[in-house]
Amino acid sequence: MSKRIGVLGLGNWGTALAQHLARNGNHVIGWAREAEIVESISKKNRNSFCFPDLELSSNFKATSNLNEALNSEIVLIVFASLALKEMAPLIKVKDGTVLVSAIKGLEEESLLTPIEYIATKVTAKAYFASLSGPSFAKDVVIDKPCSVVAACRDHATAKMLAELFSNGRFRVYTSSDVLGVELGGALKNVIALAAGVCDGLGLGDSARTALITRGLAEITRLAVAMGAQAQTLSGLTGLGDLIMTATSALSRNRTVGFRLGQGEKLSDIITSLGSVAEGVKTAPLVHKLSKKYKVEMPISEHVIMLLDEKYTAKEMVNIILSRPLKKEFE
Repeated sequence: MSKRIGVLGLGNWGTALAQHLARNGNHVIGWAREAEIVESISKKNRNSFCFPDLELSSNFKATSNLNEALNSEIVLIVFASLALKEMAPLIKVKDGTVLVSAIKGLEEESLLTPIEYIATKVTAKAYFASLSGPSFAKDVVIDKPCSVVAACRDHATAKMLAELFSNGRFRVYTSSDVLGVELGGALKNVIALAAGVCDGLGLGDSARTALITRGLAEITRLAVAMGAQAQTLSGLTGLGDLIMTATSALSRNRTVGFRLGQGEKLSDIITSLGSVAEGVKTAPLVHKLSKKYKVEMPISEHVIMLLDEKYTAKEMVNIILSRPLKKEFE
């Protein structure tokens, strides 16, 4: 049966997920603060700022009224992580509403994951879930195959979300490890920056593969210390998302790292891109978490040093490679 679904945030990812759910036969009401986006979808059936050539499903409507989107059985949260502090207190929903985060980041002051933070602000007895995995908006919006994970502590809700999002091209697995799923989506962005640096320096496939593997080891250490399951980080929302973000030319995080590796300044890269890749914002937060939980994260720590221009990309790589030898697993 079709459901009424609110989508908060109509950037590339929000638009792609809203279009996907509408294409599945649901009634989707997307909210955006940008009046131009709402007008474009309402009048032209297109998002002129994201995928302007794509005609959207007739089941996909847009509004500037946040409460209209919140008055839904399921609310998908897809705005930027930097907006969490402002937006979370505004999420007023009825008991029984399913709140699903598709944000891949952390709340910068509390260091909480999006769902953890939202749960501290929502007073209703809602179900809290996360949707994450290796999936680019441009693939989802045109119905190319991908697989993601729907996580909720309530198994029935996770199963419902898997069925809601799944079709012949979009496969959804379930998990009860909401924390692990969210951390995988946030932490991998920092490792993707480092992988981009490797490629920018022309260090080759062997170096990139080693970095991704050791990067997975350190983000798994932190996630487990915070209470997540190690197995989650070896799945789609950990290893899978990391591989995609660290190797694809479409990845903004890899792109930033690549250009840093070629000697460009971060400020110039951000200016030309028009916005900041999530990994740039997440890196200092990961560093704070590593100190809080006493977890060694050398790659993430040196990425921060590079972003702060304390040394060059070549110096960063040399320092990482010159670390004392140790057992692979201990």
